[in-house]
Amino acid sequence: MSSKFKLLFVLLSVVCVPATGAHAADGVITSHGISAFGDLKYPADFKHFDYVNPDAPKGGLIALPDAEPRNTFTGLNPFILRGLPAGGLDLLFDTLMVRSLDEPDAMYGLVAKSITYPPDRSWAIFELRPEATFSDGSPVTADDVVFTIDTLATKGAPDYRAMLHDVSAVEALGPHRVKFTFAGPDRRELPMVVAGLPILSKAYYETQPFDAQTLTPPLGSGPYLVDKVERGRVVQYRRRADYWAKDLPVNIGRHNFDTVRLEYFRDRDKEFDALKSGFFDFRVEWTSKAWATGYKFRAIKKGWVKRETVRDHMPSGLQGLFLNTRRDKFKDIRVRKALTYAFDFERLNRTLLYGVYKRCDSVFANSPLAAEGTPSRDELALLDPYRDQLPPEVFGPAFAAPESPRKRDNTKNLDIAAALLKDAGYKLENGRLMGPDDKPFEISFLIDDPLMETILDPYLKALKSLGIKTSTELAAIGTYESRVRTYDYDVISARFVTSLTPGTDLRELFGSAAADQPAGANLAGIRNPVVDGLIDRIIGAHSRREMTTAARALDRVIMWNYYVVPEWYSPNYDVAYWNRFGMPRTEPTYFDHLTWVVRDLWWVDSRKEAKLRAEYVLPQREPGAP
Repeated sequence: MSSKFKLLFVLLSVVCVPATGAHAADGVITSHGISAFGDLKYPADFKHFDYVNPDAPKGGLIALPDAEPRNTFTGLNPFILRGLPAGGLDLLFDTLMVRSLDEPDAMYGLVAKSITYPPDRSWAIFELRPEATFSDGSPVTADDVVFTIDTLATKGAPDYRAMLHDVSAVEALGPHRVKFTFAGPDRRELPMVVAGLPILSKAYYETQPFDAQTLTPPLGSGPYLVDKVERGRVVQYRRRADYWAKDLPVNIGRHNFDTVRLEYFRDRDKEFDALKSGFFDFRVEWTSKAWATGYKFRAIKKGWVKRETVRDHMPSGLQGLFLNTRRDKFKDIRVRKALTYAFDFERLNRTLLYGVYKRCDSVFANSPLAAEGTPSRDELALLDPYRDQLPPEVFGPAFAAPESPRKRDNTKNLDIAAALLKDAGYKLENGRLMGPDDKPFEISFLIDDPLMETILDPYLKALKSLGIKTSTELAAIGTYESRVRTYDYDVISARFVTSLTPGTDLRELFGSAAADQPAGANLAGIRNPVVDGLIDRIIGAHSRREMTTAARALDRVIMWNYYVVPEWYSPNYDVAYWNRFGMPRTEPTYFDHLTWVVRDLWWVDSRKEAKLRAEYVLPQREPGAP
């Protein structure tokens, strides 16, 4: 699901130095940067991030598919719920501060040259750079920041409103000074939340409607402008030679392409053909079959296209079949548990997924936040007060989805599933499973990709063997999005990538208050006071250790309640790219999409480009190209 600039904070232990900001007598800190727990790697006089090439040449074009694999877009407004915004629109906008991609959760000044805040983070003052300007030459001021917050909080998509819920006030203290005041006890991440939001022009939106999904490019102060657009197919960005912040330390070595082009394909096979022909340059392969069997074309054999597997150091999050517990049929934990036992991952991985995936047994898969072994003493201190509200398994080993024998069928697990359903009051009548309400047990799976029909087929057959009537509903992307936003489904397959410094985003994903929020992210409809309490402990943690302890406890509670039938994850990116680029020697570690890293940090290598063009004629990339 698209987060539309929503900040995904990351946290993992790295070697850091204390923040170097000035401290007043009352503990107030003024600094060039901020992090969740106070550590910064880079000093105030740093020249550039370590993971960039400061001497990277500028120029050339890179053509990419959208980082979030969608097959179309309807407009250029990423701030509202209506329609599907194009990818790459973050290139148009600056933020107060910028994330460092080789630290867990640190941010450094962009539009803001400094931040001042007290130890309890009840407020924050940003000092803006007076040289900051929008692309039309008008200055970026504190009034623009105030307008941005007020507008996103009242007219923006629901995720913005949730993010800004605890911003109790924002005021301009001068043309280049803005103060935020934060409410509630959970303020650790709030200065970084507001620091990562795109800054909108107040003057621009006095003459343009904010809430329209339009193809008119919005005004921003970022490094690129919209150059060309073909609705639903192509959006192309042109680098600004007059970008005001191009020489700031946070931007050195970045934004190296003169042109960034995003292409959309309604058919995955056509997208793959476009890569093979050279219509775009870089692709993350999400399909195990294609990776195992499809990358044998001529350009690979000639070395014109490189094929690599890149380690993913970020959490893989939770991917699975989300059971809509708003519907009575999924309210009984025994039913949800039975549906998990019926899912034969091992066979699916062998026969359809080419054995490349791991089972997703955690909300925080592929991260140190995932529960391990039995609960620690500190975890038990959090869980014991809720013992009578929790499945007993929570207090044992960490969740592990049931496995099926490697060379046998899943009969044993199906027998367990049948017993669980019987215990829940279900009974077989003439081959049909009847519920306690004497109605047939039926489950419909809402999907937006025909490939999922093939993936789900073995599972549906297993459910049918239990007497459950099943069906799949293949919906067009617009219909699918609309139904997900209104929770009009029994089961959907989805993935959420939580951050390494989780915070208020967990309330949106799993909190009771979000269960009925329109267009929310709590897909399973979880309403669990224990989950709410543990999320509060994560958000209010005063150290990484406290946060990790609470996250592991939360992991146990969610997974042992069987709200999701776990699917799979890969700890790697499988990528292919045309061999015409340079890339930094030091790779960033903590990033949300590898495609964004390529777009922001790579450059055209003139020698590789010349060699490639001497051997192969790359096609012209114009709107409407296949």
